[in-house]
Amino acid sequence: MNAPQRLAVLVVDDDRLARKVLASHLEGHEADFCEDAASARAKLSAGRYDVCFIDLDLGDGKTDRGLELVALAASRGAYPVVMSAHDSEAVVEQAYALGCADFYAKGDPGQSVAETLARFRRRRPPPEELFKASFVTQDPQTRAAVLQALNAAASEVPILILGPSGTGKTSLARVVHEHSGRPGAFVALNCAAFAEDLLEAELFGYRKGAFTGAGDGRKGKLLLADGGTLFLDEIGAMGQAMQAKLLKAIEERSFYPLGCDRPETSRFRLISATLEDPAKLSREGRLRFDFYQRVQGLTVRLKPLRERPGDVLPLIEAFSRGGRRLAFSAEAKAALLSYPWPGNAREVRRFVELAAASCRGRVEAGDAARMLGSPAAAGPLAKLIHDVEAKCSSLRQAAALLPSSSPDEAAQLLRLMREQAQSLARALEAFSPEARP
Repeated sequence: MNAPQRLAVLVVDDDRLARKVLASHLEGHEADFCEDAASARAKLSAGRYDVCFIDLDLGDGKTDRGLELVALAASRGAYPVVMSAHDSEAVVEQAYALGCADFYAKGDPGQSVAETLARFRRRRPPPEELFKASFVTQDPQTRAAVLQALNAAASEVPILILGPSGTGKTSLARVVHEHSGRPGAFVALNCAAFAEDLLEAELFGYRKGAFTGAGDGRKGKLLLADGGTLFLDEIGAMGQAMQAKLLKAIEERSFYPLGCDRPETSRFRLISATLEDPAKLSREGRLRFDFYQRVQGLTVRLKPLRERPGDVLPLIEAFSRGGRRLAFSAEAKAALLSYPWPGNAREVRRFVELAAASCRGRVEAGDAARMLGSPAAAGPLAKLIHDVEAKCSSLRQAAALLPSSSPDEAAQLLRLMREQAQSLARALEAFSPEARP
């Protein structure tokens, strides 16, 4: 694991003992100390600091002596942290209004300093940087939804992300994890990609010989996400029995892998997603009410791309990075902006890959029309692509178990795989021109 970043820290406090205590908790960092507002202003004007601790009571007991430094520190790009023995609501409100980034009452400086530096490291990047690299969007409502999720990144509040397939639900979950400060891994699982019995094994793990096909023991996603984030996509595809088991694991922070009589513990943060209406799923009895209540702590909705056409060209540019650069005629751009993109950002990525492979670098209107196809057929096609990806993922996971399976175990596993393949074949037949009205 990499060593923590050395930070440039400025401490403004007229209490010599307090400065001494803070210095002991800032070992390993480049710390400067001031005892009055005048010297602090000089330091801030001359240098650049990552974090600035500012005592509100500098000598005469008037809070404005420290508060006047908050705006200056913020304007110099520092992370202003106000310290005071008095944490009245009025003082806290005034400090935040002036640009304070953090606040704590004196009394436990060791813990407060450590937690404050951790929060500084978890801070999100400037919005323009975030929305050009991590989650590409220029749409104000989508930006607001992403920032809403990031505001809760460091908390334990579950997040439920809603939106059509391909709108970036997994990308948003990953961004939230990256800004959460959690040391564990980001572990993602598409619940629609597995039959019920295989989904249970994927989630909870199993001991060798726990069931047919379990040639070797395997850690489940719950354990792999310990200390990190567990992202469950398509929760509406999960059966009610599985929802009940998962709910128990979420609430108790412990679970039994298949075939084990000893529980495992895991402290993961849960982020869920679905392309369906969860309230409707609950009314129809497909989503347990108690499970729904547990996963919907903060609900974030992502708009389909047809409702934010201004994101189309920025997404094309983002997906082109590191590969062949594309140029578009004015007519081609108009066609791209008027196309409904039923597959959303995922369809944009596929378009970029196809254009880079089949065009000479400049895309004309005819090229765009040929690669995009008929908008009327695109909706069913996008759903077919989603179903094929989910079912093929399940087949690949099951196939990985075959080499270590006994003949009987392999036979049962192959039966399940055949059922999945037949389901895939039915989906393909339903989409064929002969089967469509």
